[in-house]
Amino acid sequence: MPRITPNLWFDTQSKEAAEFYCSVFPNSEITNITHYTEAGPREAGTVMTVDFVLDGQPYTAINGGPEFTFTEAVSLLIECDGQEEVDHYWEKLTADGGQEVQCGWLKDKYGLSWQVWPVQANALLGDPDKERAGRAMRAMLGQKKIDLAALRAAADGDR
Repeated sequence: MPRITPNLWFDTQSKEAAEFYCSVFPNSEITNITHYTEAGPREAGTVMTVDFVLDGQPYTAINGGPEFTFTEAVSLLIECDGQEEVDHYWEKLTADGGQEVQCGWLKDKYGLSWQVWPVQANALLGDPDKERAGRAMRAMLGQKKIDLAALRAAADGDR
């Protein structure tokens, strides 16, 4: 079966972005960099693509130009094991111009959307007790970064 590799389109920041992402996630590295040639369409010698791996998942970033930008229609999900991991990735990805959005979503300084999600929240939102799940959902809808303790409290009716 062929491997599916997400390809991220940047204007000129593909190498900078790949270096940043590799600094955020463990077991990550840049594996290859290609450059534009005299054939163009961009200036010869400038970075064209950067292949990198984030904790085992391969990605390619291309310096394709300003024609396309990221939208929330595509995001990368980080399944976190608890609040400490949520806090860690949230802090790293919102640093230096990142933007908090809603319900665990953020945009990093390059405009790429991420979902920073504690896996424990799945049980709260999918609770068989529909009232409990509803309280958790209403609490989540009012959050930017997910606060797992607040979701639990809301589910339990303590909020």
